[in-house]
Amino acid sequence: MKDKVFAGIDVSTQSIKIVLIDIKSKSFLYDDSISYDNDLPGYDTKNGVIQNNSTGISESNPAMWIDGLKILFQKLKSKKDLISKIKAISVSGQQHGLVALDKSGNLTKPTAKLWNDHSTQEECDILTKELGGLVKMISEIGNSQRAGYTASKIFHMFRNERSYFDNTYKFLLVHNYINWYLTGGKFLMEPGDASGTGLWDPITQSWSKKIINLITKDLFDKLPEVKSSKSSIGTISKELVEEYGFSPECKIDAGSGDNMYSAIGTGNIDPGTITLSLGTSGTAFTIVEEPFVDPLGEIACFCDSMGNYLSLLCISNMAGGYNSFLKINNLTHSDFEKLLDLTEPGNEGKIIIPWFEGERTPDIADASPIYFGFDLNELNNKSVARGVIEGHVLNLYQGFKRMPIQPKLIYLTGGLSKSKVWCQTIANIFNCETIPVLGEGAANGAALHAAWVWEKESGNSISIKEVSNHFICFDEKNHCYPQRKFKKNYDNLKNLYEAVSNRFRGLEAKDPFKLRKKLKKKLKE
Repeated sequence: MKDKVFAGIDVSTQSIKIVLIDIKSKSFLYDDSISYDNDLPGYDTKNGVIQNNSTGISESNPAMWIDGLKILFQKLKSKKDLISKIKAISVSGQQHGLVALDKSGNLTKPTAKLWNDHSTQEECDILTKELGGLVKMISEIGNSQRAGYTASKIFHMFRNERSYFDNTYKFLLVHNYINWYLTGGKFLMEPGDASGTGLWDPITQSWSKKIINLITKDLFDKLPEVKSSKSSIGTISKELVEEYGFSPECKIDAGSGDNMYSAIGTGNIDPGTITLSLGTSGTAFTIVEEPFVDPLGEIACFCDSMGNYLSLLCISNMAGGYNSFLKINNLTHSDFEKLLDLTEPGNEGKIIIPWFEGERTPDIADASPIYFGFDLNELNNKSVARGVIEGHVLNLYQGFKRMPIQPKLIYLTGGLSKSKVWCQTIANIFNCETIPVLGEGAANGAALHAAWVWEKESGNSISIKEVSNHFICFDEKNHCYPQRKFKKNYDNLKNLYEAVSNRFRGLEAKDPFKLRKKLKKKLKE
């Protein structure tokens, strides 16, 4: 039997990664990555984003992603024994970003709004109001309208950059744009990523003409066909075969969003499993066989890339606040862990609500951080350090409570999952066993999906679990269990966090001052 080599590519906010696996030998063969900031300095980005003084704007030049891919392919080209053996490629992409192209594939707008662009809240409000309110919006597409989603980005272009809109032939998402490049010109979407556009209903699996017409009737023709996520969309372009040495028979998988592929790459394949992704943003997601529609619209209802549904929570603020704290105070990760040793879990009721750059859940585009319970002599590194880590995890937990699952085990992925103290704090606050998954979840998931689709299209009946079983590896040294001695501390802290958060949002809540007084009294007992 010949080698069965498959490639997974993850186009994230800050970098591009590529992973090659061989499902015959059940081994990882190759991995590489490039950082936009470091490897493509000509685009002048910080964390992959063009610097802009306007609040809420987050954009990148899509050409940067293609140039990054070319660097990876050029390096892979020297591995002739590998690149020519790749049977299929699948692409994972940061969700929601808006790429506008003409018929020839030229950018009609030189930049793309990204998932963390919060400048389109006004467009979200208009669409929701014109449709008849939040309840009707959720009934129409199974989701609320979020500034992170694609619909408001298109509407913003229509209202403020009309020439870009008029000159656009098709609107694509990030991974669709990479697929366009790989195939030499296919304009297609698939259900997973389409679910996050705010224009496509994952339950009826169709475009919402009502919402499209609220923007403009001209929009419908600018949206691509949505095809199955469980099939390939074509073969790699002749130009890429000639330039880099790919096999002309190399297939291009439909691809999907990074969350859909992170699920596969972390072993989150069957209903009942939960994955927390701890990166720039924080996400919690689980596979469900029937769609779960949150009446408040805080939990996203998406299709996954395997024929089921993905219930997903996303918070905007995760690693950002933590990394900024380290940078401002010239601290290392090790220094941070030592600071935590100087304080008690629960922080004696001192809470930081980490809405540093707006927030997606709860949906407050203009949110700012809240420091609660700190005396003047407690505004020191050790107290703030614990407030930062517990605040970020509490913020994620607060939204997580609405998800349709009570997990017995949580898989962790993303940069912060490499930290023992983060893994332990999550185990304590979620009161659940946690274990990090090794490797690049989204890129690995893409490679596994490419292998699964290729096998099916080759006539081999095989499940995604059978393909992925040998490629999911765990970081046992950071395997954590809830520490029972701190359970009461965190139960009280979770109640206090909810009270403070709800009061600031004008919602009914217990008195946070009384809760804090009660918490401090119990700690002294």
